[in-house]
Amino acid sequence: MVSPKHFMIAAITLLGVATGETALARSSYCCNDANGKLVCGDILPNACYKRAYRVLDERGRVVREVEAPLTPEQRQLREAEEAAKREAEKRAAEEKRRNQALLATYPNEKDIDLARDRALAEFEKASADTQKRYDAALKQKKKLDAEKEFYVKKPMPANLKKQVAENENDIKATREALDSRKHEADSLRAKYDEEKARYMALRYGKAPLAATPATAADKRPR
Repeated sequence: MVSPKHFMIAAITLLGVATGETALARSSYCCNDANGKLVCGDILPNACYKRAYRVLDERGRVVREVEAPLTPEQRQLREAEEAAKREAEKRAAEEKRRNQALLATYPNEKDIDLARDRALAEFEKASADTQKRYDAALKQKKKLDAEKEFYVKKPMPANLKKQVAENENDIKATREALDSRKHEADSLRAKYDEEKARYMALRYGKAPLAATPATAADKRPR
């Protein structure tokens, strides 16, 4: 049976060992003060307040580094940098999604050409009525110009003046519509050219050897 005296001695010994282990495991806090001098302590020294500091383990190894508190200007700059980083990550994710969708849409680059040709054919079909109206307006203008020759030296009838004005408006409106459709067709070609170049870069690691020729007729008025 263990006597009370021996039990007390064992307890004191264990307490001493535990205290020693705690002391050995105690962390240290170090920083460079305002003069650049290294300052350390078992608790954070006053000289380290509002400064960057390091936490060291019992063997002197750095286990954590703490930044100094940011100034309002530094905080604003940090927030701007983080916002820019998030925006860049968002753009990269969107670009990855677009690339994956592009590769999944077309089995090969020839299918991109076929899709472009179909889109342009539909576009030209939709533009045909506008072209017909423009051609008819030009034809009407020639007829009206011939009639105006009779009134070079005398007043032009009000009815003829009205027809001439309406014809000029028709020509202007249909020309602008055709110019707009030509611009849209060019944008459509450029879109498919960009997709083809990106597709080939993703699939083969190279750009197309030559630009794809346009297949839709340019019916913009000359």
